[in-house]
Amino acid sequence: MCTHSRLIRSVRPKTLGCEECLAEGMTWFHLRVCRECGHVGCCDQSQGGHATAHFHDTGHAVIKGYDPPEGWGWCYIDEDFVELPDQTPHLGPIPRFY
Repeated sequence: MCTHSRLIRSVRPKTLGCEECLAEGMTWFHLRVCRECGHVGCCDQSQGGHATAHFHDTGHAVIKGYDPPEGWGWCYIDEDFVELPDQTPHLGPIPRFY
């Protein structure tokens, strides 16, 4: 059971794809959005693994599966699924690069 649910916020995604992959011209497999700050990163199966890297850099523990129609939450610290109080809106079409 996740002990970090108090950190979950309603966030506005910062980008319409993995922030680092877009900047570096890389592709991704699936997207994750940080439920503390809105950072959008790619999953661990992607070349960059930027969502997990964001967790290691910031300590922001809870992410949401961001590819429609996903919506599950995950806590990196407790390594468990998280019940999210709401869904993060998509601000436009999310490019798919896999």
